[in-house]
Amino acid sequence: MTTYKVGYLVGSLAKASINRKLAKALAKLAPPELQLHEISIGDLPLYSYDYDADFPEAANRFKQAIADVDAVLFVTPEYNRSIPGALKNAIDWASRPYGHNSFSRKPTGVIGTSPGAIGTAVAQQHLRSVLCFCNSPLMNTLEAYIQFTPGLIDDEGNVGNEGTAGFLRKYMQEFHGFVVRVTTVLPRAG
Repeated sequence: MTTYKVGYLVGSLAKASINRKLAKALAKLAPPELQLHEISIGDLPLYSYDYDADFPEAANRFKQAIADVDAVLFVTPEYNRSIPGALKNAIDWASRPYGHNSFSRKPTGVIGTSPGAIGTAVAQQHLRSVLCFCNSPLMNTLEAYIQFTPGLIDDEGNVGNEGTAGFLRKYMQEFHGFVVRVTTVLPRAG
């Protein structure tokens, strides 16, 4: 059995983030071939090209963490109909300087939850646009816009609704198949 290391980025910096709960649920529901772990974005300074010649240590660690995984899963809230600034900042660090893009040819998935009826649909579309520019192959189906309701997912990632658990399990199975296809066809960026 081939296993794949998947780093997930939670777009929210909040300690009680419902997207972190979702990420924990996805890790529990993933096929055993996917080994998920969080790649933290909270200690990154604001990106500026002034750093391109000499990245701060936190940015080097983050960039290396992205380079070290086989795939990346973005779990994002929606802030003002877009992605949080912290998540965009993290993407900027990992994709810079020019020619040293850690996302290039790296299979990615996008998912998120919000109390709103459309989940994080608009934020996900913005994120997909950014990731396309980063040359990151995106899983386009199955899309997942999760409306978070009280008791849906607890702090340990246990899903309280079997229909939602089944959907998230299917999402992770599809993501596994996507990772296998992309890593089979595209060599890792050098």
